[in-house]
Amino acid sequence: MKNKTLLIISREYITRIQKKSFIILTILMPVLLAAIIVLPTILLLKSEEKQFSNVIVVDDTDIFINKFTDTENVNFHYKSGYIEDIKKEYLDNDSDIILHILDNSQSLKANLFYKKSLPSSLQSILESSMDDIFFNQMLQDSLNVQPKKFEHLKNLAKADIATIQIDSKGQEKELDSEVNQMFGMMCGFVIYMIIFLFAGQVLRGVLEEKSNRVVEVLISSVKPTQLLIGKIVGIALVGLTQLCIWILLLFAIIGGIQLLLPEVVSSATLPQDVATTQQMIPENVAQQSPENLFAMIQNYFSISFGAIIFCFIFFFIMGYLIYSTLFAATGSVVDNETDSQQYTLPITLPLLLSIILVPAISTNPNGSLAFWFSMIPLTSPIAMMVRLPSGVPTWELILSMVLTLSFLILIVYVSAKIYRIGILTYGKKPSWKTIFKWLKD
Repeated sequence: MKNKTLLIISREYITRIQKKSFIILTILMPVLLAAIIVLPTILLLKSEEKQFSNVIVVDDTDIFINKFTDTENVNFHYKSGYIEDIKKEYLDNDSDIILHILDNSQSLKANLFYKKSLPSSLQSILESSMDDIFFNQMLQDSLNVQPKKFEHLKNLAKADIATIQIDSKGQEKELDSEVNQMFGMMCGFVIYMIIFLFAGQVLRGVLEEKSNRVVEVLISSVKPTQLLIGKIVGIALVGLTQLCIWILLLFAIIGGIQLLLPEVVSSATLPQDVATTQQMIPENVAQQSPENLFAMIQNYFSISFGAIIFCFIFFFIMGYLIYSTLFAATGSVVDNETDSQQYTLPITLPLLLSIILVPAISTNPNGSLAFWFSMIPLTSPIAMMVRLPSGVPTWELILSMVLTLSFLILIVYVSAKIYRIGILTYGKKPSWKTIFKWLKD
């Protein structure tokens, strides 16, 4: 039995990795992901290079004269006179933009005149600069306070609250709850996408073999249970192979782009404040040993990072096996993918519900909703991984693993009985009553 199951696994694996669709998708997906990450930044950088502007400031208040700061893409020039004459003189140049600051005692208002196009974010930059300049002027005129002294006092008055978690042993650990929540949500979404992608392949594989009658030849030499297990494990190995290749190719592509265009990758992957902070990394972080860097990563999470990786692999495998087994049983009772929707909808509802409730679970990882969803085997692969980085009691984690593994054993037994009869049944699709009768046989 073992040798035949291994043969089925080998057949499923080799057959699928040799398909042109597998090869094309394996190569194309990392390219698309890299393009999604990098291409918008390249286009933005190129557009910013072309959007150099001269801003002509016409200030009726005389507050903003010589107060704006030039940048790489924007130069400020100050003019006085009748606004209509200035517009006729300077708007002939497509790169010229006129900022007319109105003399209004009620509020700070201005008009921005341009001819063809307005550079992205220029309006918000000008508004922010005007707010700062006007506020500093008010500090000096009304309160006789120098802006630099005010900024110093404001920085001194900022609160800095550290979040410290106390575990069951009384040990204190400073954590970042937002990082935990975001990392947990990311793990939940990744498991959801992988389950849907590869479990769906099991359904289509069963339907394909049943519709072209290949399964009849296979059943003559192997048991239905062997065929079921071999197909599920074989496709799982195909999925893991594809996933590993995607990760390697994605890193290789982004690494190559970083060597050729380092400013693009840094702009695409880091926010502006983080990119600025990155300039200090050589002095603080780059010289640290790998052990210290791992310790820094470890400090973000309530449990060890190694435990998170282990649990991710466990719940990923359990989630895939549970749903692929259910999908295989579904594919065996119908003749086409359209009819399978009647049976797959109840199966996928818990998975869809768990992904919809990911934000609620991450916001309150120790609430009753999060607890019960992490105990139900059909939702635990996503819910438990969302909760885990924020800290989960050990007994809850062990109980969730035991329940998930027990449910997998049960569902394999039930699906094997359905698959054994359904795979050789053609014509009218069976009702739920008929399927329940198969379970009694």
